[in-house]
Formats: sequence, C-alpha cells, structure tokens
Amino acid sequence: MVKVCLLDGTVRYVNEGSTILDLASSLSEGLARRAIACKVNGDLKDLSFPLTSQGSQSNSESGQDSRSESDPHVKVEILTLESEGGDGLDVMRHSTSHLMAQAVQNLFPGTRLAIGPVIANGFYYDFDSEHVFVPEDFTAIEEEMKRLTREDLPLRREELSREQALSLFRERGEPYKVELINDLPADVGISVYRQGSFVDLCAGPHVPSTKRLKIFKLQSVAGAYWRGDEKNKMLQRIYGVAFAKESDLTTFLFRLEEAKRRDHRKLGAELDLFSLHEDGPGFPFFHPKGMILRGQLEDFWRREHAKRGYHEIKTPIILSRSLWEQSGHWDHYKNNMYFTEIDDRDFAVKPMNCPGGLLIYKSKIHSYRELPLRYGELGLVHRHELSGVLHGLLRVRNFTQDDAHIFMMPEQVTDEIVGVIELIDYFYKVFGFDYHVELSTRPENSMGSDETWEIAIEALEKALIIKGLDYKINPGDGAFYGPKIDFHVKDSLDRTWQCGTIQLDFQMPEKFDLSYIGEDSEKHRPVMIHRVVYGSLERFIALLIEHYAGAFPTWLAPLQVRVLPISDRHHNYAADVVSRLREADIRAEVDSRREKINYKIREAQTEKIPFSLIIGDREVEENHITVRRYGETESMYTTYQEFVDSENWRMYK
Repeated sequence: MVKVCLLDGTVRYVNEGSTILDLASSLSEGLARRAIACKVNGDLKDLSFPLTSQGSQSNSESGQDSRSESDPHVKVEILTLESEGGDGLDVMRHSTSHLMAQAVQNLFPGTRLAIGPVIANGFYYDFDSEHVFVPEDFTAIEEEMKRLTREDLPLRREELSREQALSLFRERGEPYKVELINDLPADVGISVYRQGSFVDLCAGPHVPSTKRLKIFKLQSVAGAYWRGDEKNKMLQRIYGVAFAKESDLTTFLFRLEEAKRRDHRKLGAELDLFSLHEDGPGFPFFHPKGMILRGQLEDFWRREHAKRGYHEIKTPIILSRSLWEQSGHWDHYKNNMYFTEIDDRDFAVKPMNCPGGLLIYKSKIHSYRELPLRYGELGLVHRHELSGVLHGLLRVRNFTQDDAHIFMMPEQVTDEIVGVIELIDYFYKVFGFDYHVELSTRPENSMGSDETWEIAIEALEKALIIKGLDYKINPGDGAFYGPKIDFHVKDSLDRTWQCGTIQLDFQMPEKFDLSYIGEDSEKHRPVMIHRVVYGSLERFIALLIEHYAGAFPTWLAPLQVRVLPISDRHHNYAADVVSRLREADIRAEVDSRREKINYKIREAQTEKIPFSLIIGDREVEENHITVRRYGETESMYTTYQEFVDSENWRMYK
C-alpha cells in the first residue's frame, strides 16, 4: 500500500500502481469529473500517473513535523480549473494549444509544428505553413476544435528514447521537433502526447481527454521568428484564450473591447496629447495639452517630495564612457545604450540617472548629521529598444524617470525603505490604483559579494513585513547592483503594470568610493537606495489615459472648463467668465464658433472636458452660469462663485 497525504492533511492508503484518477474517484466522483491534473510531491503530473512507494518521501524531507525520523508518504494535490495558483487552468490552456494545433493540421495538411506554450489567459502555437493564416480562418479552426472535443480523444503520454523520438518526428515531417530533440541534454527523458492521429513533443502534463476543453476563442495571428532569432525563418503564431467558465470568457472579451476603446495611442491622438512619428521611432512628441498633463504630474511630484525632505537635482544626459565603466553599466547594460564621440573621447547617452547623482554626492564632504540625504530627479534617459517591441508610450526609447537616490547610514536603511513604501502607497491611492508587491533577488550577472546581497535582501523583506505587505519573490530578477521591490499597479480593467521600484544598493557607493564622516570623525561607507514612483512619466501617462479612459480628474485635465455661449450676443459675458476662471488659475477657454449649442456640448463631451458652462440670455441677465459635468445629462444652474468653490481645481481630489 502507498500512503498518500492530501493538501488538506487528509491521509489515504491506495494500492501500489493506483493512478491519481483512481485516487480522485475514491474521494469523490464529482472531484474525479472536475480533476484536470495533479501535483505529486510538488511536481505536475497527469491523472494517469501511477502512485508507488518508490515515489514516497519522509516528513523530514517535506518539512513536516513527525515523531519518527522517516514516515514515507506521497504528497498529492489534485488540480481542478478552480485550484489556487492557476495550475489547473494552465494545464487546460496548454492542452488547448495542442487541440488547436491538431485542428490546424487537419484543415491545412502539410503544416509543420514549432512550439505552443501557455501565456496569460491562454496560449499560442507557432506554425510553418504554406497557407497564410488570416482572422477569417479562425471560425473554421474553432469549429474543428469543437468537433475534436466531441470526439473525446484521450491525451496519452508515451516515454520514448532519443532515437525513437527522432525517428517518429522525422517520419511525420516535423523538422522543428527534431531540432528541439537534438538540443535536449542527453540525460533528459523524452515524452510525447497523442490524441487521435495527432502527436506532439511535450513534457506535459495534460488533461485526460479533449472533452475537457470547451471554452476557448482564437484571438489573433502574428509573425514570429523561430526561437526568436531574426536569422531564422518567420513562422505564423496564432493566439488563443481559454477559460474555466463561459462567463469568464465573456468578461475577458468585454475587457478586451474596452481596452481597445481605452487604448492610449488612440485616445492620445483624439485628445491631442501626444503623437508618434517615423522620423523618431520610440521618441514621443508631446503636444500642448499633453504638456499640461505632464506638468500637473511633475508639480504633484515636486510638492510631495519637498514635503518629505527631498532635494531636486538635474544631471547631464551625456557622460563619459569611463563613468559608465566605473558604474558597471558598460559591462552589464551596454547593449541598451547609445554612444557618441566628442573631442576624440567616447561618451554615452545615459540609460539611468544614478551615476550623475553619485557624482553630485561625491562633490563635497558629508557628515553623518546630513544623512539620510535624498536627491530627486526628473531625469530624461535613453535606452535602445528593438523596433518590434515599441508600443506607444508604454515602450519607448527615451523617457523621464522620476528618480530619487537616497544616501544613508546602514542603521537608517529600514526606516528609509519604509518611508519610500509609504510615499509610493500615497501616490497610488491618489490616482485610484490598487497594487501588489514583488521582491526580486540576485541575478546571474550581478556585482558584489554574497554577504552584501543577503543583507540587502533581508533589509527589503524587513521593511515589507513592517508595513504588513504580502509579496511574491522573483528569484534572480533583481538589478545587477542590488535586489529590488517592484510595485505592480492594477488599473480599472484589472490589468497590472510594473511602475514603482525600490532598489537597495551596496555596490555603487563602493565603486565610487563614497563616504561620510561619522560621529567618530572617521570615514564610513553610505548605503544607497534607487527608487521611482511613477517609474517612467511617459508610461505612467499611458496608464492614466487608459485607466481613466481619457476622462481625467479635474486637477489633471489639460482643459478643465469650456464656456459655451449660445449666440453672438452672449460672447462678452462668456469671455468675462473665462477671464475670471483664468485669474483663478483654472484652465478654461471659450467656444465662440457659430455652431448650435447641442453640437458644442456633444463636442465638449467627446473631448472629455470636465465642465461645460452654457451661457444664454438668462445667464447673462442674472449673472449666473449653467454647468454640465462630463458624463452627466443633467445641468446645474448656479453662480460663478458657487461653481468655483465647489471643485478642487489645482489639487487632486
């Protein structure tokens, strides 16, 4: 008998060789019907996986308390589409990619298979086919997929030797699979999955049969180089989504359409905020209204940082190669940098602001009494991005980072990190963003000793614990000079975007030989924090456009009020209202065109202007205004002063 420990602590005994599906059936027929796959001792497996005493582990190995030194058992978690962590969903989505590949090969014979992994909300598969896929093909492919689900084809795993696998895929005319097999290490086992006449190279696991794959939709087709190398052949990648419930798919499709409506590139053009041009790919052009929006964000940033003891600095865009060699960017970031030569010396356009801040710190002697010293900079940086990844304001080649570099004594580290967390939390609440936190640890190409990295990671974790924040760990995803905390904001469509970050750095102060005079009159090495709140001002603007669908809060709106006179005889009063609004530092203009008032109102609504003030005979005679707020159908008749006093114009609300 095999002792099985379930996720809830329940213990069961099953016969040697019993499958996970047998175990699920013994627990509940309903569970057996819903089961997708499983985890055995933490490893993902098919439901057909046999349980044996050879796969047992002791409590000491699994981290559980036990009275005995060894209590052999198998830890099993049966996965459904509702399982926490999404492992069951991922298995279903991977199986759906196989289903799509089978349907494509059935409909378009001769199509060769590349790879088909799981991605967020779904999957894709890369094909090499003489047929050029277009969205009009999706209906036929989906119908074939549905037919295959009705056939209830079992997905069966087979273990093959390298020679058997190579022979199988050569016979089937699958050169990409042959290449993948040849690239596998010699000691790696090779498995394939069969469903009817379809065979694919895959580590698995997969759902038991195609009837489990019901709720899916194909989304788009794009080109993709084999293995991401532009020297290789261009393949055709078909994307799809799959969900546990029809309502989840409906919600996703609604959000997808809503995302198109909110696309910052579309709204940026419609609202005349910014433009993108082939003469400067990846280098956005901000228009007057866009500059007002930027200005509000910068003013807010300056005001809140000044309250917290930050000093604003400005550093050059171009600095010498020797500086970037000293900082480590030359060795670790050179491929993302731009270069120039001045007076026979090599220079680089800065991809980051930190070396400039370090030079300012080093320009004078500092006492421990000055620390912590907080330098803030709205610094323009340039980074080389491949043309294929450029995307509006979300992925550009030059952008403004709202950087800050904090220099402190080691004993001040925790308090400073906590202070930055509180500042970031405050900013995101102002804009209505929820967020989650991730802690990224030491990458492979890092600088510094194991000891300093461990100290830095522990300091970040301590601050997160003090603030009571849940966090996920991203192993190996830190900066090359230190670990970091990343803040991922969630917008109104439940999409997440990485914005703020806190990086703790023991390396740069060492490389630049920074020091401060301690209480003992001796030199000591400071510790450094790199941090951003917006992240990139351009990227944050894109998120705000989409989050608010272009209808910004009043304090952020480029134009806050448009005054709409009904006819020419109302123009003088309208001009007087605009003049008074501008004197009150409210951004206002008059629409003096000879258009019907309903047309003017509709246009103001289309431009998402927070307030329209309608001026007619009654308003002129009684020295009043009629106010129409964006998005509302009812108007309010009031005095000018009551209107001005009712709204917070220059501050967030």
